[in-house]
Amino acid sequence: MTTQYNSGRSSSGSLLLFLFALLLGAASLVVFLRNATSGPMARIASLVIGRTSSFDTSVPAVVQKIQRLNRLETVVYSLDTVVEGNRSSAIFPDLLAGDRLLMVVHGQSIAGIDLAKLKPEDVRISGPNRASIHVTLPASELFVTTLDNQHTRVYARSTGLLVPVDQNLESDTRAKAQQQLQAAALSDGILDAARKNARATVTTLLYSLGFQTVDVN
Repeated sequence: MTTQYNSGRSSSGSLLLFLFALLLGAASLVVFLRNATSGPMARIASLVIGRTSSFDTSVPAVVQKIQRLNRLETVVYSLDTVVEGNRSSAIFPDLLAGDRLLMVVHGQSIAGIDLAKLKPEDVRISGPNRASIHVTLPASELFVTTLDNQHTRVYARSTGLLVPVDQNLESDTRAKAQQQLQAAALSDGILDAARKNARATVTTLLYSLGFQTVDVN
């Protein structure tokens, strides 16, 4: 006759492991739901707990949200070039009375749209459930053109035998370089590029607010 004994340790251990796994899974779910605030993860979290997001999509509220982007800088145009500055005499040749320098210039222009200028009349909401929006953005602007002083330098200069070095020539040449950089940026279409990028940014914002049809120009 054989007598069998069951200590109960195996079933108790399995139960503890199951409870631990359940608690770990619940904690992980809580962490996921608390941190899933945007993008695909937010949509998954909404499906799990039935959470829905709502936004105030009235014209004043939408205008305010867009205006919060303020000066939206969307394009940085960089340029490396050589600029010449010179002083000449109407009487004597440059060898005697001239002053000439060549400057290596590195600078950039920044363009974008000042969305603080957006007005309520620039926003039109329509369609079923007010799900369509049309926005006319303010004009794009060239915000600033600057020279990088660390990479801008005079690499050659010649001064006539009869004249002293013109202390203002370098600063005048820098100003000339800045004007040339600005002109080059405008010529290469920086304002069009700035508007295109701003349209993309605002379009993304409006879709995130729940609009189904978005037209930004």
